[in-house]
Amino acid sequence: MVACGRGSCPGRGHAGPPARAGRCDDAAGCERIWADIASGKLARRPEWDNCLDHLRRGDELAVTRLSRMARSVRHLTETAALLEERGIDLVVLKQGIDTTTPAGRFTFHVLAAMDEMLADLISEGTREGLESARARGRTGGRKPKL
Repeated sequence: MVACGRGSCPGRGHAGPPARAGRCDDAAGCERIWADIASGKLARRPEWDNCLDHLRRGDELAVTRLSRMARSVRHLTETAALLEERGIDLVVLKQGIDTTTPAGRFTFHVLAAMDEMLADLISEGTREGLESARARGRTGGRKPKL
């Protein structure tokens, strides 16, 4: 079993991928871990690409949660289809998903849709908050020094 993780940018106060990947390694007995530090849904993830290149038929890919793997249902389902086509099993540790079973595949799709909805709600709330602040004459960012 191999693991791949993604964490937030360093300096933001979040646990980075090595900490999360270490927990994955302990829990699942992973042989090798790839960990990217990326923020945002369009960020490049070279370690994810290396992980996918390394995987062979019969391997098992472990991720801590679906939101660490991709940011949209479309990307998740495309990745799951690619893994299935290549004969690679996907295990999502924190959400108890194992795509080798029909129930695991069903749970995968339901939770993927919920994760995407949650991300959309967070973005929408942030946008509305910024618009509301602007309407009250507030602007973000650091105050000028001069």
